[in-house]
Amino acid sequence: MSATAVLRSEWIKITTLRGTVWSLACILLATAGFGILANATLGGAESEERDFDPLFSVLVGIGPGQIAAIVFGTLAVSSEYQSGLIRATLAAVPRRGLLYGAKLVHVGGLALAVGLVTTLVSFLAGGAALGDRALGLGDAAAVRGVVGGAVYLALMALLAAGLAAVLRSGIAVLGILIPFVLVVSMVLGTGSSAGVADYLPDRAGQQVIYADPPTDVPPLAGLAVTALWTGAAVLAGWWTLRRRDA
Repeated sequence: MSATAVLRSEWIKITTLRGTVWSLACILLATAGFGILANATLGGAESEERDFDPLFSVLVGIGPGQIAAIVFGTLAVSSEYQSGLIRATLAAVPRRGLLYGAKLVHVGGLALAVGLVTTLVSFLAGGAALGDRALGLGDAAAVRGVVGGAVYLALMALLAAGLAAVLRSGIAVLGILIPFVLVVSMVLGTGSSAGVADYLPDRAGQQVIYADPPTDVPPLAGLAVTALWTGAAVLAGWWTLRRRDA
């Protein structure tokens, strides 16, 4: 099959699976919904706190939204292994690198597109709730947060996709990544290992959604750290797909 045909077939797979479609929708619902709810509930009260960050306040929903991104990336790769259809897929597309690359293009592209809509909606809606304390869309930190937040969501989806190619089990991937981003980073971030926790993929990447990051890791450097983690997972998935039988 040609590269165009493989891309088309992978697009059809991803966009017709109910699990992947719903998880994409949940990126928007969880991120924007949580952010809007948090700002509507707190109103301007939070802006009076000393450690108030106007960018993080409106993009706070990226925390729960990343769970949906992880689920999306996991299902996009693991569903074929769970159903057994991977054998037919590899028979039709023996060039495993091409197949894997097509999956990743769609996972990353869709997560980024939905992420951009999500972060923009969150920023505008949260800013309306904050009023005078909100950043303007033309502010450099705002642009970095909106675009960087979308890139972060895409990287987390790709991280999950790479790990799914290694483990070939959606349950295993979700059982590792979801507790990791919900518990491990939080626990390490409050103890003597806080410096190490700053370089974990979720904690490092989320520095981009702060106007004044709470760690010593600069926002774009933190996003680069997440990209390195994602790159390692993607390469491991590629190596596994090439070496193992279906």
